[in-house]
Amino acid sequence: MSVISRIRPEVEAAKRALREGREALRAQHASGSPGFQVCGRMTDLFDSVVTGLFTLVASETASAGLDSRVALVAHGGLGRRDVAPYSDADLMLLHAPDAGALVVPLARRFSQYVYDSGLPLGFSVRTPSQAHQLSWRDATILTSLTESRFLAGNERLFTRYFETLRRGARRRARQLLPMIEEARRAERAQFGETVYLLCPNIKRSRGGLRDLQLIRWIGFVARGEHDFLALERLGALPPEERRRLAKAHEFLLRLRNELHFHHDKALDVLDRHEQVRLAPLYGFRGRDGVLPVEEFMRLYFEHTSETRYASSNFAAGARGRSAVAGFFGRLFSRAVDGDYLIGPVHIRATRRGLKKLRGNLREVMRLMDLANLTDKRIDHPTWQAIRRDMADRDDVALSPEAVLRFLSILSQPARLGDLLRRLHQLRVLEIFVPPLRHARGLLQFNDYHKYTIDEHCIRSVDRAAEFAHDPGPVGDAYRQIRGKRTLHFALLVHDLGKGHPGDHSEVGKELAAETARLLHMPAAEVEMIAFLVEKHLRLSHVAFRHDLTNESVIVSFAGEIGSLEALRMLYVLTCADVAAVGPGVLTRWKLDLINELYERTREHLSSDYQMPTAKQRVAEMRESLIAKVGESPRREWWIQQIGGLPAGYLIAASLPRILDELGKLVELPSREAMAWGRYLAERQAVEYTVGTHEQIVPGIFHRLTGVLTSTGHSILSAEIHTLADNLVLDRFYAQDLDFAGEPPPERIAEVANRLVASLRNPSDAMPVFRSVWKRETPTAGGLRAMPERVSFDNATSDRHTIITVFAYDRMGLLYAISRAIFEAGLSVHVAKIATYLDQVVDVFYVTDRQGRKIADDAILADIRDRILGALEASRVA
Repeated sequence: MSVISRIRPEVEAAKRALREGREALRAQHASGSPGFQVCGRMTDLFDSVVTGLFTLVASETASAGLDSRVALVAHGGLGRRDVAPYSDADLMLLHAPDAGALVVPLARRFSQYVYDSGLPLGFSVRTPSQAHQLSWRDATILTSLTESRFLAGNERLFTRYFETLRRGARRRARQLLPMIEEARRAERAQFGETVYLLCPNIKRSRGGLRDLQLIRWIGFVARGEHDFLALERLGALPPEERRRLAKAHEFLLRLRNELHFHHDKALDVLDRHEQVRLAPLYGFRGRDGVLPVEEFMRLYFEHTSETRYASSNFAAGARGRSAVAGFFGRLFSRAVDGDYLIGPVHIRATRRGLKKLRGNLREVMRLMDLANLTDKRIDHPTWQAIRRDMADRDDVALSPEAVLRFLSILSQPARLGDLLRRLHQLRVLEIFVPPLRHARGLLQFNDYHKYTIDEHCIRSVDRAAEFAHDPGPVGDAYRQIRGKRTLHFALLVHDLGKGHPGDHSEVGKELAAETARLLHMPAAEVEMIAFLVEKHLRLSHVAFRHDLTNESVIVSFAGEIGSLEALRMLYVLTCADVAAVGPGVLTRWKLDLINELYERTREHLSSDYQMPTAKQRVAEMRESLIAKVGESPRREWWIQQIGGLPAGYLIAASLPRILDELGKLVELPSREAMAWGRYLAERQAVEYTVGTHEQIVPGIFHRLTGVLTSTGHSILSAEIHTLADNLVLDRFYAQDLDFAGEPPPERIAEVANRLVASLRNPSDAMPVFRSVWKRETPTAGGLRAMPERVSFDNATSDRHTIITVFAYDRMGLLYAISRAIFEAGLSVHVAKIATYLDQVVDVFYVTDRQGRKIADDAILADIRDRILGALEASRVA
């Protein structure tokens, strides 16, 4: 006989009260109530539900004296009284050591009742000693328990527990503070290390609610208080900072309430759909060059940047310096004009220096210049004094001496990124670089970038400065650049044309030149900066979209750049720019393409290098290959093949490689195919090569792309070589998404077999591509989508028409495009695929079936329509 468990009427009543209370608060929120007010009343609602259920359970499980030996404690957000509508209720049942056995049935029934009421529950049962010991070992438990608040039971038991926690935390501050900060660092690493993420987690990303809570936790451990007003009274939190934090806290709480109410569940990620939805709710309408959502996110970043700086400074102030560090710092310090002391790690202002710094931008820049030249960090008390002083001043004058110091800072990489961020924090950087004021907190609402414009520009300078220690070609180029100031300044301003009407490279060029002249830079330097900003995308576009074995591409690019110094700067700028787009964007593959273009262009521009022509290289390779063949039994076949090898193949491949691959094809029957693969560790990609005859099946290229995509590969590049006797050698470079590193040999063999099977046993059925979960579709929800488009170039290549396709990445995209190209009657000779986060640029070098370029406008229009139709069909699919 089955037993049907029935929920008690009191629990049903609690469930109803919770539901009705939420709905009432939803209406209150919609009417414009402040976030603090809604969270406070939501806390009252949660308190009412859990205390009512606790009283019910206590009456049902009455045990002699149990009431005086337990206490129900709220902690975390519930203890702090800022719970969001669908937050968990964090509760702890505190009990006397001798009440363990009696507490078990109470705890079990209570947690069941709370669960049945529909309230998400985080629940623990502990003695005071257990709670304390766990806190000293685990930062997550400690920080949650610092927010403890009494709800029911024995209040004296709670008070003793909490006062012991407070005293114990202060005694162990030197041990606990690093533990708390490390836990927060780990969380930031997972959810966002910078404030300026385009899809932030408003609770956990940097500058979010968690950083406000961090101030409370550190205040509790270091000062015994976590309330902001109490910390202000203790002198630990400046009044103006406390007021800014209160505004940020209110903004974030109300925003979080809106997300929870709108989705009827706990949701803390401010994704792009939400940003678009929220912008008009916050009164933003947009203006020329700036979307409403970009205005809304600028407000978000203003609040979170204040929170980020305040929490970092508060943590640094609480951390302080040990007596030993202070003693040795003073012992090994040297004075600079009686104003500053330069120690082993820090530079700090003396009392006299602090007086000089007050209201004096020239002196602040002098200190920063010294910090950069000596590679020393400005110590926290000195920086706090500067920050507080600057916060009280609305207008800071720009003097010639301050400009000279700023330019000096830009010329040295040591602490450049850190110092630029500090100047930006003070809102001083925009005095030197006025266009930064427009870019502050301005997101780039597309799928190329992960950060806001100002953050991206500063990060790109940071990445370039890191190249000073890079052992590779980019490090060599950076170290050879004489005018590092020029490079650093160009990086700082390279994207500031965004958010204005017009092409951002052209607008940015004018803004860069205007700003450089404002700083009285020499005319030649102004010209170079303007050139670098105007061309900052050019090198990556050529590297990622053009056939670098085509000598005319290199010659044309070299003529466009003009000098070796300009090339070096553009090369380093490109690497830094791509690296600063987001983590992992500058892949080994992209860096290799950039390096190849740089090296080949450098050969053209170097005065001490006499570069052989492409024809000479190809002729020399053919002669060497024929010499290696010797008296082979199939000598005539070899000579015919070598004579017909494409120039691009001869330039790109090594002598042994060509001989090995031709050797595999020498006995290949006319209706057969073969394939092989190898992992290229330096490129983190698998190279698959397919040899066959043209007549085996129509549409070889798109069939092979279909196999690779359907087996979970992301295709990076492809080369299609047509040899003598209708032989074809197709090569693909791809990342196997099923493996983090090198795929096992059996996987490579399996894929090679499937490539061969697609040609031996062809099918016109559409390959089955994997379904890949994506949280959002870039073009949905009113976002600013980069348009999917098709362009043609008949000028760059002598032999091929170049088709460039701009589209959003999705499974089967390359297959769809290549099949459309095949159905348009074209042959693909080279394919290059460049991915920028969610957008790809696919470039195809094509001819018609007779090997001719396509010049007829009507045919080109038909090709465009076919490809766009295929893109639309693949998006719908």
